[in-house]
Amino acid sequence: MKLTRAVCLLASLGLAGPVMAADPFYVGSWTLTTAVVAPWADPHRKPDDAERARLIGRTVVLKATKISGPRPFACAKPQYKVTDYGPDMIFQGAFDEMRHADKKADPKALAASLGFTASRIRTLETGCEIDVHFVDDATAEIGLNDYVYTLTKR
Repeated sequence: MKLTRAVCLLASLGLAGPVMAADPFYVGSWTLTTAVVAPWADPHRKPDDAERARLIGRTVVLKATKISGPRPFACAKPQYKVTDYGPDMIFQGAFDEMRHADKKADPKALAASLGFTASRIRTLETGCEIDVHFVDDATAEIGLNDYVYTLTKR
């Protein structure tokens, strides 16, 4: 009986309404904080530093219905899918390709060099041109034009 009164009291105060689902972990503002030359980049060809300079310090905002930010991150209608990949499959399989091209390339070691320590790496497929690989809930990495960009959640 006391429980029923408590529920009625909460309802009268507007506190017992439907529970809203929390936003997914990836929703929010992310800042492009650093960029390193990607392990798969041709060592004889320097990647475009102008693009890196244009992107560092900029913000990418992941919302439920769109991604806003500098080109090429903006996307009007993302189709999000969260998947767990092994180190060989992150960055669209670049580490696996390196393993096949160079038998000494170890995807797990390459991933670890970028901060990925887990055997499964949570990845956000956006349905746009960019996949986001999460080191943890506040740090993510994106591969773009022979750089690996680090994003930090604000």
